[in-house]
Formats: sequence, C-alpha cells, structure tokens
Amino acid sequence: MLKKFTSFSRDEEGAVTVDWVVLTAAVVALAGAAYTSIQTASGGVGTGVGNYLTSVEVGE
Repeated sequence: MLKKFTSFSRDEEGAVTVDWVVLTAAVVALAGAAYTSIQTASGGVGTGVGNYLTSVEVGE
C-alpha cells in the first residue's frame, strides 16, 4: 500500500491540465473586466453623442 501511495504522490500526469484550467480562468476573468470597463466608458460617450444629435436642427 505504501508503494502505491508513493507512486501516486510522484505522478505528475494531469498537472499541465490543471495549469491550463487556471490560466484559462484568469484570461476569461480579465476579458470580462475589460469588457465591463469598455462598456461603461462607451455608454457615456454614446449618451453624449445622442444628446448632441438630438439638439441639432437639420436644415433643408
């Protein structure tokens, strides 16, 4: 039984998969944060442009 436990503790198979899962989760979290930041900033710009275009009179 001790031999199996020692073999299991030294086995590194699957460690790369765990690394990729953590790395992918970090990338997704950063992308979500960037999307939220850009959406918040562009919403104010869109509102400003909309207000300006509403106040401009179109000449014939």
